[in-house]
Amino acid sequence: MTPVSRIEVTIGIDIGSTAVKAVAADEDGQVVARTRIPHQLRVPAPDRLEHDADQAWRRGPLAAVNRLARPDAVAAAVSAMVPSFTAVDSAGRPVTPGLLYGDSRGRVPATVDDALPPMGEAAGFLRWIAAEAPTAAGYWPAPAVAGYALAGEPVIDAATAFTTVPLYDGAGWSAAACADCGVTVDRMPQVAATGTVAGRLRESDAVLAVGAIDALCEQIVSGADRDGDVLVLCGTTLIVWVTIPEYRRVRGLWTIPHAAPGKCQIGGPSNAGGLFLGWVDRLVGPGEAAVSDPRGVPVWSPYVRGERAPLHDPDRRAVLDGLDLTHDAAAVRRAAHEASGFVVRQLIELGGSPVSRVVAAGGGTRVLPWMQAIADATGRAVQLSRVADGAALGAAFLARMAIGRESSISDARRWAAVDRVVEPDPAWTGPVEDRYHRFLALADRQGPAG
Repeated sequence: MTPVSRIEVTIGIDIGSTAVKAVAADEDGQVVARTRIPHQLRVPAPDRLEHDADQAWRRGPLAAVNRLARPDAVAAAVSAMVPSFTAVDSAGRPVTPGLLYGDSRGRVPATVDDALPPMGEAAGFLRWIAAEAPTAAGYWPAPAVAGYALAGEPVIDAATAFTTVPLYDGAGWSAAACADCGVTVDRMPQVAATGTVAGRLRESDAVLAVGAIDALCEQIVSGADRDGDVLVLCGTTLIVWVTIPEYRRVRGLWTIPHAAPGKCQIGGPSNAGGLFLGWVDRLVGPGEAAVSDPRGVPVWSPYVRGERAPLHDPDRRAVLDGLDLTHDAAAVRRAAHEASGFVVRQLIELGGSPVSRVVAAGGGTRVLPWMQAIADATGRAVQLSRVADGAALGAAFLARMAIGRESSISDARRWAAVDRVVEPDPAWTGPVEDRYHRFLALADRQGPAG
């Protein structure tokens, strides 16, 4: 009798700003099933951003795993945005809002060394939630809430822990820094290495692996690991990383280790992503109309909730410049897409490294007018990743590491594939170049960074 081959799949779960996305992938990175569980991104005030943490961080991942439940699933892992924090009760259920990046409750004054972006936002979050829920059983970021719901283990990866500096000092949770926020270290989550075993899914033999930050998960399956590769993550947050061969500091930008050995990446996150573009769509109404005249577009300064890299100025606000009676909704929408592209170009230029290619990943790659505007703004072809839910796919690869099917994160590049290439439109080159310089001038008029 010929034995029947058994395909193993791993599940990757990404807790995003507006939804939990999950995929089941085989050993070659082919997605065999996917699901999306929407949740609300709450903006209770202009300078606040939060989730219903029970809905987004606990129930969402549980629903995603249940939808993808299958006998050939052998492991799962979770990715999530950073920073995030909530307080939980003894059952691991959130009892405060889940605070997210850029929320004023974690606001940090500009650093004295203006070459480095400010640190300490997570500590501000922790201080606020500890005051709101001083008797909480735990104070956890999003992946710890999901991990406890899925497997009874509140574990986060070391990179996520490092984003909470000074709460985490590299060796563990700092008792002094936590105490300064009104918290004892025994109520903080466990920290473990990415791609190791965290536990087992409830009512299942499948392993729960320690995941990673969403941007890292997207990066490892993007293939953008050669010097000069630019990875543009097009999600609710716009994130730009340029691969460089050595560590360099540039004012206003982050420089962090690359998953590829010996390399770094320079750039950072911007608010000119899906959060801004979705707001513009709601403002002008839905529409598919295109702009016929390349000169007939105003210029957005897209900072409806301040800006992260490279300005690090939470008090900036949006400006629409040059609007006139000839402009319609399509022109305003195109201007928004261009503004996002201008931020990509600005971060690339500030990084100061030669560029070999641009790779775009994330859910925004499905929005072709946005991708076209990035190509036009940068003057470069944009390669779109085959799998839009790259963070979930990267988490699925990490799950394979935990069960010994993979030995190195760098091997995830074999899962990288390009779906299509968006070329710049030559007819738009001159007008877009003019508008880019107006975009920079608008930022200068609004005041210095920080």
